[in-house]
Amino acid sequence: MKYIILSISSLLFAACIAEEFTYDLQGHRGARGLAPENTIPSFLKAIDLGVDTIEFDLVVTADGELLISHEPWFDHQISIKPDGTPVSEEEQMELNIYKMTYEETTRYDVGMRGHEGFPDQQPMEVTKPLMRDAILAMEEYVEEQGLNPVYYNIETKSRPEWYGEYTPHPERYAQLLYDELSELGVMDRVIIQSFDPATLIAMREIDPNIVQAMLVFEEDQQVDHYIEILGYTPEIWSPFHELVTPDLVSEVHGRGMAIIPWTINESDEMIRLLDMGVDGIITDYPNRAPR
Repeated sequence: MKYIILSISSLLFAACIAEEFTYDLQGHRGARGLAPENTIPSFLKAIDLGVDTIEFDLVVTADGELLISHEPWFDHQISIKPDGTPVSEEEQMELNIYKMTYEETTRYDVGMRGHEGFPDQQPMEVTKPLMRDAILAMEEYVEEQGLNPVYYNIETKSRPEWYGEYTPHPERYAQLLYDELSELGVMDRVIIQSFDPATLIAMREIDPNIVQAMLVFEEDQQVDHYIEILGYTPEIWSPFHELVTPDLVSEVHGRGMAIIPWTINESDEMIRLLDMGVDGIITDYPNRAPR
């Protein structure tokens, strides 16, 4: 059985060949089920497990550095403060990364506690990395191991209510990201994804050739709705996996987009979605993916 990813000229990342399946295998926050999320050890673990694409989240520090983090604060489920005590749920949003320098963020550990939702995750002492450092580490690792270059699916963590408080405004956010990716020389292996159309629009205005993915969580967030907001059709439609139906796959493909759902952690569900014709899988457990 073969699953052939939708052919779109700008989706060079999709040309991954496997013995049984052909699709884009993306490691969610690296290999979140096995190593601390959004950290360099997690990314390298995912590479060892054969992912095609590393998916990660991005925020901005007070001194304009691009930091890999799922929230623009220190999450109470994984973070330890500089004094060695765990971050509480009540105080987490006060630990605002957008108000901290990068150096200040390095005082918080995000790996030693593990995560109760991922019992196979290996605890380790680790901090949130700069995007620049993480990509350079991955580029060096694949070269040393003689592996194919990986691709990067980068989520801009942005909401209108966060502008100026937890995140930059979309235009500055997009420019910071574009400039750094240009310096790193990986632009041809990048997807920019977001739940916030504004950051995608800002990036499209800078460079219309960058592959984009529209993230979707709610059932009533229809394809037409976002295409109207964006003013163009993105290359990828990326819905919550429970929203995927054969009709949706057909509609998305009919509009010239690939469909890559998130986050699928059970092998049987991965196979069910591949049988529907999805073009990729985003998972916390790359070791469970069929190949």
